[in-house]
Amino acid sequence: MTRTLVIPASELRERFSRSSGPGGQNVNTTDSRVELSFDLANSPSIPDPLRTRMLDRLSTRLINGVLTIAASEHRTQLQNRAAARDRLAALLRAAAAAPPPDRRATKPSRAAKERRIAAKKRRGVTKRNRRTSADD
Repeated sequence: MTRTLVIPASELRERFSRSSGPGGQNVNTTDSRVELSFDLANSPSIPDPLRTRMLDRLSTRLINGVLTIAASEHRTQLQNRAAARDRLAALLRAAAAAPPPDRRATKPSRAAKERRIAAKKRRGVTKRNRRTSADD
C-alpha cells in the first residue's frame, strides 16, 4: 500500500465469477470477474489509530468491517485481479491520509465588501435601464 504500510496477500480474499463486461462469448465461459475482500476491522497489519481513521472514512463502503472491491472491466482474470488490487490500494491510501489542516476563519476586507456592493449597484442600474418607462 505505502512504503511503511504493507498488507500481506494472506489477508486478502478473492472470489471469481462470470463477468458481464467486455469479452463477447468468452465471458459466458470464464470466471474473469474478481471480488477482492479485505477485513479492515480485524487486520493485524494496520495500527490501531490508523484503523479507526480508515474505518470512519470508509464506513459507507464496509459490511461488517470488510471492504470489498469488484473488478470486471478487463477480459482476463489476471488483469481484473491487478485492477482490483490497485483500486483497493488507492482506496486504503486515501482513507489513511492525514486529515487536512483546519481552516482559519477570515472575513472579507472593507475594500472587498465595497467592490461587491458597487457591482450589485451596477447590475441593478443595468436591470433598471431595461425596463420600459411609463411615458413610452
